[in-house]
Amino acid sequence: ENVMSRLHVQLRSGERRDVDLAAGETVKAVMLDAGIHEVHGITNCGGCCSCGTCHIIFEEAVAALLPAPKECELDLLDIVPDREAGSRLACQVRCCDALKGALVRIGSGE
Repeated sequence: ENVMSRLHVQLRSGERRDVDLAAGETVKAVMLDAGIHEVHGITNCGGCCSCGTCHIIFEEAVAALLPAPKECELDLLDIVPDREAGSRLACQVRCCDALKGALVRIGSGE
């Protein structure tokens, strides 16, 4: 088992859930594995950065430790209504040490 640690997820309702981080997996995948479907993305997206429906928001200090977003992700974040400095797409962020014990909020999903 390659569980690294836990990520704290704040759902849109305000409820908090912890999910296990798994090395090499995307944040979207570990959330879905944990039964959190607010980051579903469009059904045929396949995590290929083609919609903004898996929008998540990290604290800025955490976001600064992650690999920089690619151009395609930045373009999609431009259309997310509740974008913040720590906004990312869950399909584009891989589990890494920077996420251990971090808090992430799920965005509007618009």
